[in-house]
Amino acid sequence: MIAPDYKMQVSMNNGDLLVRQQRLLVRSAQLRLELANQAQVVQRPLALADQAQSGLQWLYHNPQWPLGALVLVMLVRPRRTMAWAARLWWTWKAVKQAQHWLTQHAISKQPP
Repeated sequence: MIAPDYKMQVSMNNGDLLVRQQRLLVRSAQLRLELANQAQVVQRPLALADQAQSGLQWLYHNPQWPLGALVLVMLVRPRRTMAWAARLWWTWKAVKQAQHWLTQHAISKQPP
């Protein structure tokens, strides 16, 4: 039962309503404290996620720094940079082919 019957509400006097209100306020405070205690469990992971998001936003707004670091690595170690570029290119192409293959097979397996 979510709410008391209408007849019960009518029969409650002002004092009963005040007592009920106080009980509800105490229960509400207890629930808020319980929620705050339970939220501490996820507070640290969410703080890390916020830091990661802030870092990505900074990189998005300041692309010259990672690009400058990449150019520096290319100048200092060109052979290693080309090897990693080839690996990344191959991985990107493999992922694209896998996505295409999965899309084609998902479409062909759908019922008409």
